[in-house]
Amino acid sequence: MSKVTDRLDNKQLVELAKKQYEQSKQINKFPANIVKFPSAGKVYPESSPLRKGEIEMRHMTAYDEDILTNSTYISNGVIFDKLLESLIITPGVNVDDLIYTDKESLIVSARILGYGNDYIIVVQDKNDKPIKATIDLTKLNFKPFDLTSDENGCFTYQTQNAQEIKYRLLSESEVIAIDSEKQVSDYLNKSIYSVNGDTNKKTIQDFIKYELIAMESRKLRLAINENIPGIDSNTQAIGEDGGTYSAVFQFSADLFRV
Repeated sequence: MSKVTDRLDNKQLVELAKKQYEQSKQINKFPANIVKFPSAGKVYPESSPLRKGEIEMRHMTAYDEDILTNSTYISNGVIFDKLLESLIITPGVNVDDLIYTDKESLIVSARILGYGNDYIIVVQDKNDKPIKATIDLTKLNFKPFDLTSDENGCFTYQTQNAQEIKYRLLSESEVIAIDSEKQVSDYLNKSIYSVNGDTNKKTIQDFIKYELIAMESRKLRLAINENIPGIDSNTQAIGEDGGTYSAVFQFSADLFRV
């Protein structure tokens, strides 16, 4: 197998060296933290650096704030991707490989490291009047995730007629790429890794098309969706009146408005 450097010309090698130099300066200059994933890394293959279930991420600077206000990134919907690409220090990490719930957790961590853990929301007081309240982002918990994966980051599902399906959780980029005209079949084709040990794509496509009945397809999709790791959105907030309120954390672009 050829090395990466064998496929790059001199100009690309210079740019790569510059990038590596800049990254090394960032690592040495800025404080960083180890950040854990809700998935504990179990959804990724053993060959991926994400399998460790944690990455090292530096604190935000004023330079990174430019990313949050970049009009091109806003219009293309890639602000958070660009922010994570800038902040992640761990080598070999591709943001596109992250499942969306792990990505959301990393973005929350970036918000904490950049602007602190207090996040202002609006709740209803005992008189049903809206008041401001504060969520402590560091107290958000991960949902329980007890499934066991194999070396490929796949999980096992068995149909009623004892057929063994191995599936994986899709990255956010893969979910976005699902064909809107074939949402169910394309989702399953991307998610299913093997059927009865057979990883051949044509075998999987034929299984979905000719053997996987609608009821079993629905059960499989429900099993996948009900076992996706992520942040537990149920939490508590402290109101401006000093009271404690049950609250629901909602991930949105407003997270960085402080």
